[in-house]
Amino acid sequence: MERQPIHVLAIPFPAQGHVAPLMKLSHKIVDHGINVTFVNTEFIHAKLTASMAVKSEEKSPIRLVSIPDGLEPGDDRNDTPKLIESIEKVMPGHLKDLIEKINQSNDDDQISCIIADSMVGWALEVAEKMGIKRAAVWPAGPANLAFALHIPKLIEEGIINIKGTPRENNLIWLSEDIPAWSSSGLPWSCPGDSKTQNIIFEFHAFKMNHYVTLCNWLLCNSFYELDSPVCDLIPGIIPVGPLLLGNELGNYAGSFWPQDSTCLSWLDKQPVGSVIYVAFGSLATFSQQQLDEVALGLELIVKPFLWVVRSDMTNGALAEFLLVFRTRLNDRGIIVEWAPQEKVLDHPSIACFLSHCGWNSTLEGISMGVPFICWPFFTDQFHNKSYICDTWKIGLGLTPDENGLITRHEIKTKIETLLSNDGIKTNALKLKEMAKKSLIDGGSSFKNFKSFIEQIKH
Repeated sequence: MERQPIHVLAIPFPAQGHVAPLMKLSHKIVDHGINVTFVNTEFIHAKLTASMAVKSEEKSPIRLVSIPDGLEPGDDRNDTPKLIESIEKVMPGHLKDLIEKINQSNDDDQISCIIADSMVGWALEVAEKMGIKRAAVWPAGPANLAFALHIPKLIEEGIINIKGTPRENNLIWLSEDIPAWSSSGLPWSCPGDSKTQNIIFEFHAFKMNHYVTLCNWLLCNSFYELDSPVCDLIPGIIPVGPLLLGNELGNYAGSFWPQDSTCLSWLDKQPVGSVIYVAFGSLATFSQQQLDEVALGLELIVKPFLWVVRSDMTNGALAEFLLVFRTRLNDRGIIVEWAPQEKVLDHPSIACFLSHCGWNSTLEGISMGVPFICWPFFTDQFHNKSYICDTWKIGLGLTPDENGLITRHEIKTKIETLLSNDGIKTNALKLKEMAKKSLIDGGSSFKNFKSFIEQIKH
């Protein structure tokens, strides 16, 4: 008798930094002969399909479907509190209906496991009620998960209050082998946005502790050797990263913006190890003054650079700014709206990565052996910077001036210091080797993933 195909349903939180790693994980799962249905909100589904430059012969092995997020077309989905409230009210019911519909349509194609981003942990509750196996995916670094699971204790010990505010301006340590958290750089810190901060704190403090008890597997996008002291603090954690696209079709990277691959042929023309790659992820925004300082800083260095500038990166007059800046550059730098980041970081001409230190970017930079200039904006990015600069010693941080501005001179000085530091380069290449080893046959992430696949199949 032939075994029924295994059918997994994957559901990310609707944000670029969440969809991409889950999409990469889904590709890895499909490679093992398992069917994957990938569930986005209608809004994100439209973005993804619009940004795919699909030729008909490049059909994705992953089935993309969508359910409503409960917001109106014109609503601001960058308003995190509003988005999360709507999602939690509307999506569980739609998800349940979708699963029932899939299960009724074909007896041989029942959903046997749900893989949910931990930010949509309610999907695990839906799965549990329906008697379906469930895996939670933690899309950030494991240290922030350990911190989240530790919050009840921190509250009990009076280190933070029930709103997540530290009682004193002290560093918070989980253990001496793990970088401390500063009171202004906690996993829920959103400077200037207390509403979002409260919601993210509530998720870390209460929901995540509950979701961990609901899942059969707890996956994370990291590898054991990168952060063994933290992994040892999290019962049952399964590091399966770094989740990379490798040779997968670029179309299915789960990118919200069309990737501008013209920058790759431009990189081909640059000397080895000469280009500064600048990219701040999908959410960071700048004042016009700060944007000017970045531009002037890049101009002062007199090295080629590739800068990713999203159309929604500033409230200033972006088109005008770019026009003037491009004329001054004379081809020395190139600006794109979105780049195929893994391919860029893997390019021999890249010298360093000026980054917001989001977890996906951090792991991609590590996997390609590229040193960092760190400019974190919110949540886990502050702590990722501590790892990069203080623990792994593969980068340098930028220091704002007394007005909170990162000046052109600070940018120029730090990049020049980094580029002349051989120790940092050596450390970055060591981590690259370590990352590679974890993914090949016999490596820690390889074994973890293989065992996970075998368990889903049985």
